[in-house]
Amino acid sequence: MTDTPLKLFNSLTRQLETFQPVHPGEARVYSCGPTVYNYPHIGNMRAYVFADVLGRTLSANGYKLTHVINITDVGHLTDDADAGEDKLEKAAAANAQSIWDIAQHYTEAYWADIKALNIRQPAHWSIATDYIEPMIDFAKSIADKHCYELPSGLYFDVSTIEDYGRLARAKTDDEGEGRIEAVDGKRHAADFAIWRKTPEGEKRQMEWDSPWGKGAPGWHLECSVMGEKLLGFPFDIHTGGIDHREIHHPNEIAQNQAFCGCGGLDDPLHSGARIWMHNNFLVERSGKMSKSSGEFLRLQLLIDKGYHPLAYRLMCLQAHYRSELEFSWDGLGAALTRLKRMVMVAERLADAEEGGKIHPKFQPMIDKFDAAMADDLNTSIALTAMEEALAVKKVTPEAKRAVIAQMDAVLGLGLLKLTRSELRIRPKSAAMTEDAITSAMERRSQARAAKDFAASDSIRDELAAHGVEVMDGDPLGWEWSLG
Repeated sequence: MTDTPLKLFNSLTRQLETFQPVHPGEARVYSCGPTVYNYPHIGNMRAYVFADVLGRTLSANGYKLTHVINITDVGHLTDDADAGEDKLEKAAAANAQSIWDIAQHYTEAYWADIKALNIRQPAHWSIATDYIEPMIDFAKSIADKHCYELPSGLYFDVSTIEDYGRLARAKTDDEGEGRIEAVDGKRHAADFAIWRKTPEGEKRQMEWDSPWGKGAPGWHLECSVMGEKLLGFPFDIHTGGIDHREIHHPNEIAQNQAFCGCGGLDDPLHSGARIWMHNNFLVERSGKMSKSSGEFLRLQLLIDKGYHPLAYRLMCLQAHYRSELEFSWDGLGAALTRLKRMVMVAERLADAEEGGKIHPKFQPMIDKFDAAMADDLNTSIALTAMEEALAVKKVTPEAKRAVIAQMDAVLGLGLLKLTRSELRIRPKSAAMTEDAITSAMERRSQARAAKDFAASDSIRDELAAHGVEVMDGDPLGWEWSLG
């Protein structure tokens, strides 16, 4: 990429800032990962597409990237406000399974979605239960000055640090930390649990001994601990969904300030990270996506309906990460068609020699692409620049391949590996195999060439009976789809 300075929106300062690494030549990034009590929905996965594009952009700018994504397998309650049951304990009880088996099952399901969306592996998958002792040590180091004990656990006193809630704008916004429900004995409504004691007479599947009694860490503690252990305070960028901006991340910041003995947040480094970034929600017409109904959109559902998962990745890239993105099946279909158009050209470049010299014709598109990505990851404009590059005529395949490979290394659509057949809509429930469809299409082509239209129509009817739509004259040349 060019020397255009990379500017990113910092949720803490509410402004665009030029990326300046804490450690020269490095980029250290922490992303809040899933709580593995259920399958991730596609709105959850938008956060990791965004974080992946961020990491790819940093890599393309020459930084040595260290990316950490945590797996929450303990500590997250059914309410962000220190109320309710532990999500993993509740899921284990509901399914009559070991909490460890529940966590492993849903972690593997999440990793499968990561792979399907062509999201790069981070440097570390940090599992919360691997860091219990460091969490206890962290809590001990801040307990005397910043915490107090109640029968229900150890709580952080938010009045002991400066600028609590600034990330959520709690002091100026009507909503924010004040929404946290009261727990008997808390000094302030916004105080939060560092360690939650196991209630007397109960036994949890996940519990450990601590100076404050047997129990489990609070949800916010794990990210502070794993961020510090794996990246060191301060690190460069912390990412997460916009919902984390209101409670989880302000609490994490408070712990970081306490641990470092830092001052106020006029200096963002005191928060533990230089820049805090948040992607907006994926929404349906019914509102923000939720798992509470028991039925929600999973990536596997899209795949089962015959959509390639990278069509969803492209759908995410068509909107800026800080904008709400509305999901609809029509919108997904439109993204798939757009992906098909790109693959029609890119497929012809797959066999071209790698490392070709970039033709001067591509420079305006490269400049447009680089400027878009440097402007707070404006992927929607970057996509149009890549499409313009795909449309360039009278250049060698090697030259075009070099440009597309460079751009797609950032956008992560895998254009040079995708094929037309992979992008056909083929529902899991389809009764006819692709080989059988291809054979029937070849017979129909021969019948049409021989002007045997009766046979051609008969084959079309046979295919239609199996849910196969024959698309004569399809401008994209797909020829058929399964509807």
